[in-house]
Amino acid sequence: MNKQSVNKQVEAVILDWAGTVVDFGSFAPTSIFVEAFARAYEFEVTLAEARVPMGLGKWDHIQALGRLPGVDARWRARFGHSMSEAEVDTLYHTFMPLQRAKVAEFAEPIPGALATIAWLRERGIKIGSCSGYPRTVMEALLPAAADAGYRPDHVVATDDLPAGGRPGPWMALANVNALAAGSVQACIKVDDAAPGIEEGINAGMWTVGLTLSGNEAGLTLAEYQAASPETLAVCRAKAAPRLQQAGAHFLIDTLADLPAVVEEINRRLGVGEKP
Repeated sequence: MNKQSVNKQVEAVILDWAGTVVDFGSFAPTSIFVEAFARAYEFEVTLAEARVPMGLGKWDHIQALGRLPGVDARWRARFGHSMSEAEVDTLYHTFMPLQRAKVAEFAEPIPGALATIAWLRERGIKIGSCSGYPRTVMEALLPAAADAGYRPDHVVATDDLPAGGRPGPWMALANVNALAAGSVQACIKVDDAAPGIEEGINAGMWTVGLTLSGNEAGLTLAEYQAASPETLAVCRAKAAPRLQQAGAHFLIDTLADLPAVVEEINRRLGVGEKP
């Protein structure tokens, strides 16, 4: 091992938005997908179906949702063909104004998130962020999140970069560049959905999956707070496989649990380990 790697410590944490820092359960995007299908085509998709492709850019999410076997079968039975790109476009253009109008209603920080961010800042760790939301939606979300106390050092939206969004590494790496982090191995990507974990893996970072605050568990905050230990254990068991299959190095319940992971990664970096 070389001396440089021994001295490395965590420099930056790149956070997803919905289901990670704000919007417990990641309901802003999923509920609007359901509404967009109903408005554009009077076609029903379930909240569970809307959650399956979560983490992708929203146009890609709609296309992937249309390709789910159950959705595709119902679409073909109704319209006589699988969903076309033109129909994806129609759904996307229905979705976007609805999402922009309502996203600020889901800007409340997840319990413990702001305390963790303060803990990171106290240690000189920079806060990057990226999202499956396009820039126009982020422009509506950012001031509402700021009013609630969350102001990351950098924000990348899914349509900001010519290369594209998740599961590619580009949004995560754009944060590395903007934050002037010296090594991707000293960065952590935190996300509640599989494409965001894949993004971090593809960028060469440590990755942390959130099992209870986001898309995979799909709990409301009230359900989470009222749940028994047994219920939470079932939810963790439901969420863990997709995040692990995507490559998550660590799994935690919510962002409130991140400090212990940062300390463990610092220990590993200190002895020359890499993601």
